[in-house]
Amino acid sequence: MNHGIRLPFYVGKSPTLKIRGLIATEKILKGQIIERCPAIIFPKNPDIIEQTIFDHYVFDWNETHEALALGYGSLCNHSYDRNVEVDFDIDGKYITFSAIKNINIGDELFINYNDDSFDPIDSDYLRFDKDLKS
Repeated sequence: MNHGIRLPFYVGKSPTLKIRGLIATEKILKGQIIERCPAIIFPKNPDIIEQTIFDHYVFDWNETHEALALGYGSLCNHSYDRNVEVDFDIDGKYITFSAIKNINIGDELFINYNDDSFDPIDSDYLRFDKDLKS
């Protein structure tokens, strides 16, 4: 009996950003759940979190808390031309990642870290991950 989990992606080098990212290993259809990650929820404390590598991997959970997605969700890179959406299950403490368009084999999975009014992500922000091996 196989109890392993088969995910439709692998962690590899982003073809566009040259850092670690999630790359599709099979066609993912629009609406398909890619991963449902348990979340570790903790109070926002910018004085602490911004001094750590975790600042690059957490989600705003609500006005007072942040969340770290267990599994691979926190490794999804940013793009305004995203192909994945993020939904928060506040009661169950899960973060679900679903395709918002068809994703082909070899495509990188992207979420939008911000709203659509501006894009503060720049090359300086992305340097933190350049030395990590895929």
